[in-house]
Amino acid sequence: MAFEFVRKLPIPMETKEKYPLTMDAVAAKEKRDSEVKAIFEGKSDKLLLIIGPCSADREDSVMDYVYRLKRVQEQVADKLILIPRIYTNKPRTTGDGYKGMVHQPNPEEKPDIYHGVLAIRELHSRVLRETGLSSADEMLYPDNYQYLSDLLSYIAIGARSVENQEHRLVSSGITIPVGMKNPTGGDLSVMMNSITAAQHAHTFIYRGWEVNTTGNPYAHAILRGYVDAQGHSLPNYHYEDLCKLYEMYAAKNLENMALIVDANHANSGKKPLEQVRICKEVLHSCRHNADIKKMVKGFMIESYIEDGAQKIGEGCYGKSITDPCLGWEKSETLIFDIADLI
Repeated sequence: MAFEFVRKLPIPMETKEKYPLTMDAVAAKEKRDSEVKAIFEGKSDKLLLIIGPCSADREDSVMDYVYRLKRVQEQVADKLILIPRIYTNKPRTTGDGYKGMVHQPNPEEKPDIYHGVLAIRELHSRVLRETGLSSADEMLYPDNYQYLSDLLSYIAIGARSVENQEHRLVSSGITIPVGMKNPTGGDLSVMMNSITAAQHAHTFIYRGWEVNTTGNPYAHAILRGYVDAQGHSLPNYHYEDLCKLYEMYAAKNLENMALIVDANHANSGKKPLEQVRICKEVLHSCRHNADIKKMVKGFMIESYIEDGAQKIGEGCYGKSITDPCLGWEKSETLIFDIADLI
């Protein structure tokens, strides 16, 4: 047999009991969830910024980053809701490389998924408990969502997962916004089908149970650019792209026509400084088209304390060990610029 069963992992209920939430943290998340949902429902004119490191690689620097974000949130609260991007599991195209904190709590040590599960619970709990900011994570493994279900205010389904039926069906039972990225090849119909599936009710098998879901009206699109047959990164955030998406939404007659623009990945060609220009261009499109303005709910921005990226073991504090990120000073300026432009 090719599988070696190492050890039984704790079930989500046990992990939640080990790291329970305080009443203040529960109240803070409920308030944040209400504010975020109001944006998707069109009841609030604020924008969302899902902003933070490409991967949450170590607790100390992530907490440092979130405390900085907290201070800025207080200054832009009338215009923006900042959701810390705390991605604790990372998809890898070839399967090789750092797969996130859930696999390796310490990137320089061997994988330890038992302690990884506890580490991601503790990190998300600390963020909410100490700053009042509920966070975002990518749902790479649908079974793992229950470990963090009481902590997250936003979930992303990645470009490699968006066509997977389990991701779509589990998203239909989640009560917070779930963003569906366009696939790496750029076919928007795949993303739209995923949104449709997530907004509808389903019956399926989940964590060994037969479950029913009611559908998630907050499932929505994320445009992240794409890669053509020759391997070139191409954007899909321009005015014409946004108009096309609006038309596709209208043809589907979905409950919620919403978009988050991912300013990095293939949209920027993984050049993090381009995120500044991309956000401003999208806001320019919003000013010239009421339908686009109504559809655009915010941005994803990859940002950390230091500009760029490094290899594991190089030891630069607050610098990404996966995709390159926008450094803190530039990120702070961008946040204030976005607030001034809306």
